[in-house]
Amino acid sequence: MIWFKDYKIDYLQGLRSANMGEHIGFEFLEIGDDFLTGRIPVDHRTMQPFGILHGGASCVLAESLGSVAAWMTVDPDKFRAVGLEINVNHIRAVTQGHVVGTCAPLHVGRRTQVWQIDMHEEATGKRTAISRLTVAVIEQGTLSTQKENIKIG
Repeated sequence: MIWFKDYKIDYLQGLRSANMGEHIGFEFLEIGDDFLTGRIPVDHRTMQPFGILHGGASCVLAESLGSVAAWMTVDPDKFRAVGLEINVNHIRAVTQGHVVGTCAPLHVGRRTQVWQIDMHEEATGKRTAISRLTVAVIEQGTLSTQKENIKIG
């Protein structure tokens, strides 16, 4: 198992409260020894004006899974995991149902991590997109310290 603690799905569900995950209906599904899965609905919250899943919604699914998975591998009292770069290749349009993402590590280092997120239609199993997320592992407090040092004007 690659996780720092024995995380449970119920605990992870709480991480999506009061943020974009809750807004678009994201939910975690399964924690494996070295993977994390979740899904989003294809509905009015996640579709583009032309009736198909918005590419940005696929990015939200991928980054939500990858960022949380990266965070799960580090001591949360000492470190944070923050996205550096994400790409998504959209392979198949989706018009209804749910899209499921499965996130697995390609590299879990001390300061950087790379995660692959495969997305598919829940009903058919057909691949809809594939993503790669690069994450930086930073010490807790680093972001707030940087904010305080920024001078405007």
